[in-house]
Amino acid sequence: MPYTGEVIAIATVLCWTIGIQFFEAAAKRVGPTPVNIIRITMALVLFGIFLFFKNGYIIPLDFPLESWLLLSLSGVIGFFLGDICLFKALVEIGPRISLLIFSLTAPTTALIGWVFLSETYGIHQWSGMLITLAGVGLVIFEKNQPQNYPKQLRQRTITLKGILFGIGAMLGQSVGYVMSKAGMQTDTGYLDAFGATQIRALAAFICFVLLFTLTRKWHQVNLAIKDTRALVFTATGAFIGPFIGVSLSLMVLHYLSTGVASTFLSMTPVCIIPFSIFLHKEHVSLRAFLGAIIAVTGIQLLMTG
Repeated sequence: MPYTGEVIAIATVLCWTIGIQFFEAAAKRVGPTPVNIIRITMALVLFGIFLFFKNGYIIPLDFPLESWLLLSLSGVIGFFLGDICLFKALVEIGPRISLLIFSLTAPTTALIGWVFLSETYGIHQWSGMLITLAGVGLVIFEKNQPQNYPKQLRQRTITLKGILFGIGAMLGQSVGYVMSKAGMQTDTGYLDAFGATQIRALAAFICFVLLFTLTRKWHQVNLAIKDTRALVFTATGAFIGPFIGVSLSLMVLHYLSTGVASTFLSMTPVCIIPFSIFLHKEHVSLRAFLGAIIAVTGIQLLMTG
């Protein structure tokens, strides 16, 4: 079938875009942290079932100890700390701006690879990083709409707190990704990506259990579970996003090069704009739209080999 990879890549972007809507809706009802541990738990179950039928095991105990350590640390930084920041950003500034800041993961990861892994980049790739930063800056530094703006479409308030949470989520994703890459590399090749994701999710789950136990906030989780709508939103988001979305993103690599695949997947900040307008009744200015386009253009340059 022609354009199979392109179709799967677009489906992946749609999964991530739709999944984040359910997570935001659940987090607004019961808070971001309870949603996170429920989401991680559901993702663990889904990945466990998938790995059992795919490889015959639920947890990849045959992975080397060093890989377990690196992947677990990656899970703590990315899935635990990073996702806490992401969910708080979703509540504070909404999915459109949160994911736009999150798109800085690509240039940030490139910078980390340049500093710590001795990776090299061309002039056009450095230009891509600057263009991406300019596009994101164009959006997040936009002045908030006056109070007398028509209520049919509301302006999303951009706060410093929300931006900092978004940056924290982006940094967690970037550092976690670099550590995941290091953890998956062995002398005989790359380890199974699904098994690696399972280890990361397991480490994050343990951290959430410790957090709720030490802070004695399990009642928040109990309240979240009793909220049927929040539970349905979280379950749907976990299935569409972390499970289906991650699976499709890995399938893309069978058909497309890493650079082309990354370019497609970086389109999420633009694809989420129609959802913001029609679902959240949010006013998206021409400046915000152009900023998202500029940011994605910069990512395309960065991902060009």
